[in-house]
Amino acid sequence: MAAGTISRIRLENFMCHSSLQIDLGDHVNFITGQNGSGKSAILTALCVAFGCRAKTTQRAASLKDFIKTGCSYAAITVDIKNQGEDAFKPELYGNLIILERRINESSSSTVLKDQHGRKVAHRKDDLIEIIEHFNIDVENPCVIMSQDKSREFLHSGNDKDKFKFFFKATLLQHVNDLLGEIRARLNDADALVEELEKSIRPALKELDEIREKIKNMEHIEEITHEIENLKKKLAWAWVYDVDKQIVEQTAKLKKLKDRIPACQERIDRNAAIIEELKKEYIEKKENVRSFVEKAQEARRMKEQLEHEVNEAVKLKIELEKEHTRGTQVLKKMNDRVKQLQSQVQDFQLQHMQETQAEASQVEDNMWKLQQEIDSAHLHVARLKQSEKDLSEELRGIIKSFDEIEKEINEHNRRIYHLNSQIDNLQRRQMDKMVAFGGDRVRNLMESIERHRSRFQSPPIGPIGINVQLASDYWSVAVDYAVGRLLDAFIVSCHKDSLILRECAKQVNYRNLQIIIYDFSKPRLDIPNHLLPSTAHPTVLSVIHSDNPTVLNVLVDQGHAERLVLVRDYEEGKAVAFDQRIRNLKDVYTSDGYRMFSRGSVQTILPPHRKGRAGRLCTSLDERIAEMEEEATGIKQISKEMTDRGKKLVHDRKNIDEKLKSLKRKREEEERDLERKKVLLDDTRKISAENNYDTAVDTTELQAEMMQVKGDIENKELVLEKIYLKLTEASEEEKKRRASYKNFIDSAYVDVGSISDVEHELQSVEAKLHEAQQEKDHYEHLMKTKVLDLIKMAESEFTDLQQLRQEYFKKASIICPESEVEALGGVAGSTKEELSARINKLKHRFQQESRRYTETIDELRALLDSKEGKILKKQQMYAGFREKLNSCQKALDLRWTKFQRNAGLLKRQLTWLFNEHLGKKGFSGKINVDYNKQVLSVELTMPQDASHDSVRDTRGLSGGERSFSTLCFTLALHGMIEAPFRAMDEFDVFMDAVSRKISLDTLVDFAVAQGSQWIFITPHDISMVKPGDRIKKQQMAAPRG
Repeated sequence: MAAGTISRIRLENFMCHSSLQIDLGDHVNFITGQNGSGKSAILTALCVAFGCRAKTTQRAASLKDFIKTGCSYAAITVDIKNQGEDAFKPELYGNLIILERRINESSSSTVLKDQHGRKVAHRKDDLIEIIEHFNIDVENPCVIMSQDKSREFLHSGNDKDKFKFFFKATLLQHVNDLLGEIRARLNDADALVEELEKSIRPALKELDEIREKIKNMEHIEEITHEIENLKKKLAWAWVYDVDKQIVEQTAKLKKLKDRIPACQERIDRNAAIIEELKKEYIEKKENVRSFVEKAQEARRMKEQLEHEVNEAVKLKIELEKEHTRGTQVLKKMNDRVKQLQSQVQDFQLQHMQETQAEASQVEDNMWKLQQEIDSAHLHVARLKQSEKDLSEELRGIIKSFDEIEKEINEHNRRIYHLNSQIDNLQRRQMDKMVAFGGDRVRNLMESIERHRSRFQSPPIGPIGINVQLASDYWSVAVDYAVGRLLDAFIVSCHKDSLILRECAKQVNYRNLQIIIYDFSKPRLDIPNHLLPSTAHPTVLSVIHSDNPTVLNVLVDQGHAERLVLVRDYEEGKAVAFDQRIRNLKDVYTSDGYRMFSRGSVQTILPPHRKGRAGRLCTSLDERIAEMEEEATGIKQISKEMTDRGKKLVHDRKNIDEKLKSLKRKREEEERDLERKKVLLDDTRKISAENNYDTAVDTTELQAEMMQVKGDIENKELVLEKIYLKLTEASEEEKKRRASYKNFIDSAYVDVGSISDVEHELQSVEAKLHEAQQEKDHYEHLMKTKVLDLIKMAESEFTDLQQLRQEYFKKASIICPESEVEALGGVAGSTKEELSARINKLKHRFQQESRRYTETIDELRALLDSKEGKILKKQQMYAGFREKLNSCQKALDLRWTKFQRNAGLLKRQLTWLFNEHLGKKGFSGKINVDYNKQVLSVELTMPQDASHDSVRDTRGLSGGERSFSTLCFTLALHGMIEAPFRAMDEFDVFMDAVSRKISLDTLVDFAVAQGSQWIFITPHDISMVKPGDRIKKQQMAAPRG
């Protein structure tokens, strides 16, 4: 149930009750009883408990009249539920608020307690706060309708009584009374203020008369004052004249002294620049020394590599010569074998012809053995040649595999480099600053932001983020041309450079390039005759920046206006070396080649392999796509080469197996050959022993032939080894030549770096000399032209100050300087003009003073006194009037809102009235006239065929009149909000039928409406339908 409903009422010594306790349900409650049983006393007790006055209840003249006869006090206790979201201070009162009103003969008191009976509050304001929170208005007839109010409003046929009921129930009566009371008070206040305003009019008239008299007498006094003022001005005019001269001399002196800071600033600035340049010179010189040492080391390495290459070539040549000599010797030995074989055959043929037939068989066997040996020799030679061919093929496969592995490694390095560049470009897409220093520059920018207040002017940098290209085509060339400046920062003074260096040190940013430059300088205007005389663009022409200081630094430090850009290598050579263009420093091709001529020396430097060029490019997506496409192509090539390598490994394995098989077969053939040689030797020995006397001795020839063949075999083995050494020497020569070439390429890049460093050293040395000359120039200027003029001006300034002191002393005796300043000063008047005006006014004063004899001081004192009093009253009355006007406007606004709300309530009443009538088929209308203060009801009966409205409810039957009155009451109930409502003897003038209809309607409305209802009646309520939301209670009969 909603908060604010009544759960229990306890009465003690109140009216006719000595002790009474009524427990109420959350919804509909019926209290019945005979007349005189004290039913109405319950509602009266509720009104009194919630602060209602005794007269308002129409049951007593004062509160003490409610005390039961013979008792000294009366007490009313009301338990108010305090649950749900509308609870009032639940943390203080809990779920129940106990309201206790105690009445004595002389006083009454109210106490508020929590759910445990502990006292919480006792002031009337606390009770009012609860009443306003729950919207409990016991004086509203729709909240508590007593017997008297029921007879006064509901059962009266007077339209004015109905209007009063409506006006009071909707609280319009209360608001109307408040607005009327406020309007009356405002009218009284307005009349009072008007009387006060009229009261000061005679005094104002008197003031006007006094002012007229003073005005007539002020003329002479004005002349006197003017003469005195002119004398004061004349005295100070002499002072101001000298002051003017002093100001002029001061300006002159200041102008001369202003040259000192300017000259000193130039001297200091150049001293700081000299200091920085000296440090940079030492650093550059150290770099040059380091590069020279590296160059010497490179020279030594070059000589060593050249020596190694020469040694390899020499070894190769010697091996080639030795192989050639061996080949020739082998050829001679083979020729000798053939010659010996021919001699042996000749001797054998001759011997066969001379010897007997029985020896021919031995000779045939020996010849066959010799043929088999020769055949075996050839077979072994073929096997050796096949083995040699397979070895050559194996070496070729190994060489190809090494080359493929080298290319795959090179491709992997290229892919890694491309992925690094892609990652770098993607980071640049998210943050352009990363391209000019990486994460270090991001940390540096955060450090600069933290120390921003220490800088005289915020640093500019890195320069690269302040530069845009007209076309991405030149991004690589511009990066190689001024790339070292793109990472630099610009500051306005030496102090800022030290602070920036400190910030860089904090974030571990070493070797930060800092350039000191004047931020106030406008953009440099370079004449055309100082630019390169060529149609090709310069670096300065293809870059853009919103900051002129950035462009000035690129011109002063990077010579951007003298760096020419060309499209390709050949065109660059033509521009750099053939055309002899004036004001040309360097030429850069679109792919990064640098070309320059210094005297008769022409230099071309290739782009650095590890340089990060193209950092100013904006079309990063295209470059990323190109790199990804290139990486994909290289990966595909690597995959193909990996497949080729796998095939070569497979081929190598097969050749190794073939080689091993040939080697085994060759070794078997060689053993078989040796066996046959031994057999042949044995046969020859036996034949020799048998035919020693008769046979021809060819032993020596055979031995020589065998010796030569053995030498041939050994020589072939030696030649094979020489060939292998020659092959290895050739490979070694190629490797050393490749190492030499790689070294030369890297050394060439280093030579380019040395050239850059030497050029930077020369540039620093030139700047150092220039800064020293500028410093000497300003020191000479300070000494000869500034200080001497200042001494002369200071002497003249001292003389003028002494003269001013004399004039000032005389003028101060006449009057203070502040008086002259208050008079407007002496600007626009000379000493002569002031003297002439004084003489003229003296003559006029003498003439005018004869006409008046009265004094003006008393009249002025009287005027000041009266004006002060009247002004105070006028301000006070004006304040009253302003507040009254504000109150009147607020009242008019509230009255307008009140009339609008009254009209809305009238329409709402008719709608609700019709809604309740419609339940029985009736229709009607309620007319409310706020001017005449009447409320009339019109009804249309369903059985009336003419549909004419009944304007006078007295023309209705009793039941119809009771039902229409009930509908009117329920319509008013639907327009107000209250946690509980009570009605006493609402059915007193109804017959049984009307009472049943009214009770059913009331109960249905109460149950649907949801608030707590208390109905008090002396009649039988058995016809009321029972329900879980309906509670009936019977009061005890009155005692006789």
